[in-house]
Amino acid sequence: MPPVVHILVLAAGASSRMRGRDKLVQQVLGQPILRRVTETALATGAPVVVTLPPASEARRAALEGCPATLVEVPDAAVGMSRSIVRGLAAVSACDAGPQDGLMILPADMPGFTPAALADLISRFRAEPELVWRGASADGTPGHPAIIPRDLWPDLARIAGDEGGRSVLKRHADRVRLVPLPDRMAVLDLDTPEDWAAFLDHPAPSA
Repeated sequence: MPPVVHILVLAAGASSRMRGRDKLVQQVLGQPILRRVTETALATGAPVVVTLPPASEARRAALEGCPATLVEVPDAAVGMSRSIVRGLAAVSACDAGPQDGLMILPADMPGFTPAALADLISRFRAEPELVWRGASADGTPGHPAIIPRDLWPDLARIAGDEGGRSVLKRHADRVRLVPLPDRMAVLDLDTPEDWAAFLDHPAPSA
């Protein structure tokens, strides 16, 4: 049986730079960005876990009907690490295989397509001992990253607002960058200004 890549959509952040607005329910081509990213992940056929903060009614409503596993992160305020650690625990509890991988996919990045994610998954299945990481066309490292099963214990020990950078740095010899089209690997929307600039030139339909 080929390795399974489990996709972890990180959606437990506080949108602290949005000045009172929740960035994950902002609309991209008629959909909340959270739903768009989750449906893009589901379109690969991979199992998908989405982490959410407490009292996240609007985000849950945005995901209504999506066949993804929702995981609440009660300590989300501590930082991104808690979202990863709790999401990883949920994946690990589902009888993950010894060669499985975990794709970490931020929910505030609207450019991803099923084809791009599926390409990364295909590369991982061919060489599951490597870390496969998206990059921009000029080689700038970005998202997502697929972490092999043997590195999950390292990932489970991250702390604070880290998104796994220390794990990637510690195992840099195993990281392979894959240039993705346009700016999809590095385009995230954190502020009202980011959103205004993006909506002038929205991502193509997935």
